[in-house]
Amino acid sequence: MSLCRMRPSRTLAKLRAGGIASCFKLNLADARAAEIAALAGFDCLWTDREHVPNDLSVVEACIWAAKAHDTDVIVRVSRGGYSDYIRPLELDAAGIMVPHVMSLADAQNVVRMTRFHPVGRRPVDGGNADGAYCGVAFNDYLLQANEQRMVIVQIEDPEPLNDLDAIAALDGIDMLFFGPGDFSQGIGAPGEWTHPRLLEARRRVAEAALAHGKFAGTVAGPDQIDAWVDMGYRFLSVGADVVGLSQYCGTLMAAFAKHPEPGGVRVYGGCEKAR
Repeated sequence: MSLCRMRPSRTLAKLRAGGIASCFKLNLADARAAEIAALAGFDCLWTDREHVPNDLSVVEACIWAAKAHDTDVIVRVSRGGYSDYIRPLELDAAGIMVPHVMSLADAQNVVRMTRFHPVGRRPVDGGNADGAYCGVAFNDYLLQANEQRMVIVQIEDPEPLNDLDAIAALDGIDMLFFGPGDFSQGIGAPGEWTHPRLLEARRRVAEAALAHGKFAGTVAGPDQIDAWVDMGYRFLSVGADVVGLSQYCGTLMAAFAKHPEPGGVRVYGGCEKAR
């Protein structure tokens, strides 16, 4: 009998119990940012390999920092081969988020690469952090990985709406995550957050997830949490380290506004500041 078990996902436990899971996005490479957010009490942190040049050593350090406080880490993966998808899981990420899933066939391929038998054909190792470095018995490892690790697909384009119910029904998909930014661009209305097609898609994603026993996730500002929960969303990513740091620095610099520098306007990184 195995003496080790895979670390249970705090986020999945909360969602399966009917709760609302909180998430915070990390762009910065410093694991101390992860620890600060974990100390604040978030259920989950989301680190990124789609848009941010984080290598796997950065991801690993963030996972260590978060796990020290029983906080999950989800990694948004770069689109590529199966290794791009499973390596974060082997580092003991609680889940992966796959961006721009465009069709049922695309989602089926994600499941095949990321779920073990009998759901998929994920390649097996077991000698990494998620398998307690071979401490979890082979069949227990496969079972626990399928039960305790999340596979999240992002619905952030109009194309997958044709297959939305079929995607939501797939065994092996835990969550549909609606991305309004890219969706607004995809419908030719960038940044129009109240566009009727965007509002309808947001509603449909939540309804499809609920209808098929899956979870719905999205991004939210603090003032949007109640509205998205009422719509059926149970996983909400609120805020990001770069947003907080930028706003904090801006607040501090505003204290110097009564002592402007003489003459004109200075440009900092594309932002104009009065001298």
